Amino acid sequence: MKTKIIPVTPFKQNCTLLICEASNRAAAVDPGGDLERIEEQIDKEGATLEKVFLTHGHLDHCGGAQALARKYHVPIEGPQKEERFWLDLLPEQSVRFGFPAASVFEPDRWLENEDRVYFGEEMLEVYHCPGHTPGHIIFFSRAHRLAMVGDVLFAHSIGRTDFPRGNHAELIHSIRSRLWPLGDDVTFIPGHGRTSTFGQERKTNPHVADRFIS
Repeated sequence: MKTKIIPVTPFKQNCTLLICEASNRAAAVDPGGDLERIEEQIDKEGATLEKVFLTHGHLDHCGGAQALARKYHVPIEGPQKEERFWLDLLPEQSVRFGFPAASVFEPDRWLENEDRVYFGEEMLEVYHCPGHTPGHIIFFSRAHRLAMVGDVLFAHSIGRTDFPRGNHAELIHSIRSRLWPLGDDVTFIPGHGRTSTFGQERKTNPHVADRFIS
């Protein structure tokens, strides 16, 4: 599976294009905006977009999802149903942050913990990781030891919890109970910034390193 990270929006959110190398069918994870850049990458790879996957409902992650899905006639899968709270606020979010207008939408499929999603010949596991937002999920490829974690975890940091319905204790629990068991060797693509591994963050992340467990 090939991965192409495409920073989009003024927040430099990492939209990730996942490409099944056997079929050249693709999924776009968190297309928050700047759709021309995403479409250019799809064309460059000669890929066929099959799905749009969403980790959560913040504007910089899902603001372009509806338009992209409509253009390519593909379904949107994710996030978890508690994220309806944020999807209903998309018009307000776009005004507040000066983004292009975004309308309320509902994904074609809400996802739950331990669901699976498919594109081409690839399969991703789904884990519900609330804390940053109530319905946040992450996508995990066991075959490729790769996770798309949205704004749950960053290199040397974690997601904010000062937004409505954020919960710091819940976020820490999500990271330690849902991410760490996947394995220290797992590389993760965060919603912003550089990639890292779960093992590296368990050693050095000042918020969730093992040495801080009481």
